[in-house]
Amino acid sequence: MTVVLDHTAGKPRHPEKAHRPESAVLRKPDWIRVKAPVSKGYAATHAIVRENGLHTVCEEAGCPNIGECWEKKHATFMILGDTCTRACAFCNVKTGLPGALDPQEPVHVAEATQKLGLAHIVVTSVDRDDLADGGADHFAQTIRAIRARCPATTIEVLTPDFLRKEGAVERVVAARPDVFNHNLETVPSLYLTVRPGARYFASLRLLQRVKEIDATMFTKSGVMVGLGEERNEILQVMDDLRSAGVDFLTIGQYLQPTRKHHPVMRFLPPDEFEALKTVALAKGFLMVSSSPLTRSSHHAGEDFARLKAAREANRAS
Repeated sequence: MTVVLDHTAGKPRHPEKAHRPESAVLRKPDWIRVKAPVSKGYAATHAIVRENGLHTVCEEAGCPNIGECWEKKHATFMILGDTCTRACAFCNVKTGLPGALDPQEPVHVAEATQKLGLAHIVVTSVDRDDLADGGADHFAQTIRAIRARCPATTIEVLTPDFLRKEGAVERVVAARPDVFNHNLETVPSLYLTVRPGARYFASLRLLQRVKEIDATMFTKSGVMVGLGEERNEILQVMDDLRSAGVDFLTIGQYLQPTRKHHPVMRFLPPDEFEALKTVALAKGFLMVSSSPLTRSSHHAGEDFARLKAAREANRAS
């Protein structure tokens, strides 16, 4: 578990949570444990990320799969800086007033993509409610920079909701990513406590809008479980996502970053994740990844290949 204070800067990482009471922490079951990252591949990826002055959601969000992914030289780059303008109760990304955008960041991401030899790249970001377009143009620039330097690399974006930013979604779609991902994160009844800066139906509408602009673009969304949701609520989210034409659903276990964050209410066993996957596939998703350690960009390259194959199989049947 990480801490609320960022000791390297001497300032609270989550100032809005610093004075909250600490919550109890459930002991992690055996199926949720992962190995510490110590491989040569991990070190090599770390060096490339640092050389290019980049941020990754792998580090900033404390992803449990960082050792596995970085060993294979897979990293999810986080653009628009490292400071989020929102304060979601589940997230470990630093919150506060962000600095100015780095105009060279798209080029640096493209350079790192080339150095890592990535066949598939995932680009995400912090929320930037302070920007007129929410950072949409920066996403578009990053996509174009990767295309220019690595034309064979497929690109997946995991965007914020661009709440009330007119034309933002259209700008990102126009840059032609291969996969457009936006996570609903949780069920509607928990939004006020878990994701207070967002609106459930605005996020759902974003995903629907992507399909309206380009019906051929793959769309993807993810939810966490263990936050206190009911099973029937998860099934309703599945129905809502299918109504919006979403192709790919990820379901993973929520892990509490610090005692100041939203507590884990329950650890779901692996068989429940399998059951949710079975239901989701029956509802019509092309792809479903559902397991305790599933995260939005975990095995993203392999999943993209399976996603394309599933679409072709559907067309042939």
